[in-house]
Amino acid sequence: MSTSADAIEAVLEESGPEYETFSFQELTGGTRAAVYRVTLQYEGTEYEVVVKFAPETGSTFAVEPFLHEFIAERTEVPLPGILVFKEDPERDVPPYFVTERMHGTNLDERFERLALDQRSDLMKEVGQILGNLHSTIAFEGYGRLALRDGRLFVRDLSSDWREYFADLTRGHIDWLAGTTFEDLQDTARERLTARLSTVPRQDVPRLVHDDFRPGNLLFEPGEDSAISAVLDWEQTLAGDPMYNLAQVEFLFIDSVFRDREECEQLRECLYDGYRSEREFDPGERYAGTKPLYQFSTLLWRMGGFDDLYDGEGSLARSRAEAYYRRQFDDLAAALDGA
Repeated sequence: MSTSADAIEAVLEESGPEYETFSFQELTGGTRAAVYRVTLQYEGTEYEVVVKFAPETGSTFAVEPFLHEFIAERTEVPLPGILVFKEDPERDVPPYFVTERMHGTNLDERFERLALDQRSDLMKEVGQILGNLHSTIAFEGYGRLALRDGRLFVRDLSSDWREYFADLTRGHIDWLAGTTFEDLQDTARERLTARLSTVPRQDVPRLVHDDFRPGNLLFEPGEDSAISAVLDWEQTLAGDPMYNLAQVEFLFIDSVFRDREECEQLRECLYDGYRSEREFDPGERYAGTKPLYQFSTLLWRMGGFDDLYDGEGSLARSRAEAYYRRQFDDLAAALDGA
């Protein structure tokens, strides 16, 4: 397919409903895949769907549409319904799926500008969603999720979470080679090795959304449940639920806000929401592993920095790089001194 319009037209002709005209908008948010909101016109009625194409690399694309239905059947997590999934399209397009259009604004575009009480309510809801997810779905071991004969399984199954997490984080460090942050690799490896013993080896593996960040949530103000959808489940794994919680704490709070009192208020709301769904103690065990889990999350974000800021002005890029380096230094110091 030569253009996005050609690809979307092919999808609509192969799998879509009748329409007279269509328009589309590419959706951003950091996903590796191409995602479009498509508006269809038919007999004076306008309606919308979302089309997501598989990225050029990676073999786990089929997991995401499967998980939408799997999770919806077992939890209260809000997800878009899958309308069509084509793993082997007849037309000359990558694998794709079509979902219903969920209303709401990408939270990444709004979160920092919301009033503190609104952010507090949202963090409680985020905690409830995570707690609900972690309390209902478990696996026999640790690893990325995949499909075999229409069934979900853990790929490259590991019985040792510490070992799996170490390999995952070393991968993040390796990806820094050739990037703006290549000079930090040695320090990152040292900190990982020094604090790896804080990570548990075995517990009950739970479903972990490994990209749970504001950019993957839709937010609709004025509703009882303000979060209308959780998106982008392709990188889901079976892992330690505390790893997921520490990630969210970092991506929504510690990497976004600097006021200590505000951060603590948001943190308590996150914890309260999580505790409403499953037991949680933010004490010694969680406090001991959290800095390393957040360090790993930051390394993952740093690996995608050059692509994210490609084409951005030099001032915006320089400021963002300085902020990432400051976060790195803060977490590295916490790991060194804890």
